[in-house]
Amino acid sequence: MPVVNVNYNDLISLIGKDIEKDELIEKIPMIGVSLERFENGEISVEVFPNRPDLLGVEGIARAMKSFLEIESGLKKYDVSPPKIFMNVDKSVEKVRPYIGGAVVRNVEMNEETIISLMEMQEKLHFSVGKNRKKMAIGVHDFDKVNPPFLYKAVKPYEIKFVPLGWEEEMTMEEILEKHEKGIEYAYLLKNKDVYPIIQDKNENVLSFPPIINGQLTALSYETRNIFIDVTGTDMNAVLSALNIISTALAERGGKLEQVRIIGKEEIITPDLTPQKNELQIDYVKKILEIKNKSNIIVALKKMGHDVEEDGNKINVYSPAWRADILHPIDLVEDVAIGYGYERFKESMPKSVTFGKSFSFSKIQNTMIGLGFNEVVTLSLSNPEKEFLKMGIKGNAVQIENPISTEHSILKQSLLPSLLEILSKNRHNELPQQIYETGDVVLFEEGKAKQKTMLSGVKISSKANFTECKSIVEAILKNFGFKLEVEEKEHNSFINGRCASIIIDGEEAGYFGEIHPSVICNFELEYPVIAFEIDVSKLLPSLYK
Repeated sequence: MPVVNVNYNDLISLIGKDIEKDELIEKIPMIGVSLERFENGEISVEVFPNRPDLLGVEGIARAMKSFLEIESGLKKYDVSPPKIFMNVDKSVEKVRPYIGGAVVRNVEMNEETIISLMEMQEKLHFSVGKNRKKMAIGVHDFDKVNPPFLYKAVKPYEIKFVPLGWEEEMTMEEILEKHEKGIEYAYLLKNKDVYPIIQDKNENVLSFPPIINGQLTALSYETRNIFIDVTGTDMNAVLSALNIISTALAERGGKLEQVRIIGKEEIITPDLTPQKNELQIDYVKKILEIKNKSNIIVALKKMGHDVEEDGNKINVYSPAWRADILHPIDLVEDVAIGYGYERFKESMPKSVTFGKSFSFSKIQNTMIGLGFNEVVTLSLSNPEKEFLKMGIKGNAVQIENPISTEHSILKQSLLPSLLEILSKNRHNELPQQIYETGDVVLFEEGKAKQKTMLSGVKISSKANFTECKSIVEAILKNFGFKLEVEEKEHNSFINGRCASIIIDGEEAGYFGEIHPSVICNFELEYPVIAFEIDVSKLLPSLYK
């Protein structure tokens, strides 16, 4: 989880009220972050992934003001209607289709503002942006350029400009080859024929997203008016990040101004309209056992929401920068935080269960002996990774209240996550071979069934079906089974190079060579072999 470093004096200045250090140390964890350290006037807090609005000192100050009831309820900002516009050319549709913008005027730039802005930008890139893939932010000195702006895609060699931190002009192609940021993020534009760019009416370059801004619009202590662009492949991520970073600058006294985005559809950003959700009082009381409705209302206001009573329910109006509010249960969590976890009485579980040791040491020893490294991945996944990239169709258990689109279903196979790990380690030497023992949830006969699987993958220039068969044969032999196989058709594997593993007359798994299309979907460049085995078939005594 990202760690945010906050200057104590800067935080107190933004809160607008003197708070003793001891009280601050006590109160900060209560808003839903974890205090790491507080020394030499600097506070470090660990922010949970569901609260990207707290990735800067401004967001933390806003949350503290509300929690301490200095300014409770929904924070409202004066937002001027758009005076400028940005045209979006259709050429960006297949490269990086979404964009939002904002102008923030009369910002007092100082060292704290610049440091906080840069840190928040990178934290948002990592969390909301998934390392700039889903979203990337550009922050510019607005007075150095002339609107209207144009967002389009051009050939890699077509335009030259001076990238941030450099003194010489470079083509976009050269930036990806020579500039440190270009080298780091070049993979985001791999196999693209054209690259996105933002220009003003005089064809000055503001940004080459998601790689680097132009040196022309670099911020300085003299900057007073700021233009923000957020581009990406996920519109929700783009708009969420824009709301967070623009309101952070408004917390420092900046005046927000919207931008008209003219493309396939016309939108105006940022849109700070509160999101409305209905919350049943009985639903909250059942989960938290809070008897007094007024306590629920006070708690929600302390967490920055506005509340409207409506009989047995309340209408809750949540800030536009709170992208984590997806379901009433998220509001219940805010009630618990605002009410105070320390006020809930401790109680023993209402039912008693007994467990037993569940050891996979034999699997671990076997796989290490075969040269595999163990990995552990999340139990949650998404349809794109589980099905689309694997070239298959299927059903999965949906998460009713997902934190993000990246974690919206339960895994039905361990292989997609293992292939994703190989994809993230493309820069390391080959061969690479990893395995995981973990739970999946399958649909069998119309019902969801949990199974524990042993899965492994190997990537190398010489990986083939025969080698995979030898690995599976060695695993089964170590558990006292002889390998029996039957031909299997599986769209993730090359036709004719996939087989079922048969134990006691039943299919216990499968193995083979991964299909080239799947290899390309995970941006891999060498042959991959894989297997997946039902652990209950290998260790039946553990499942009796």
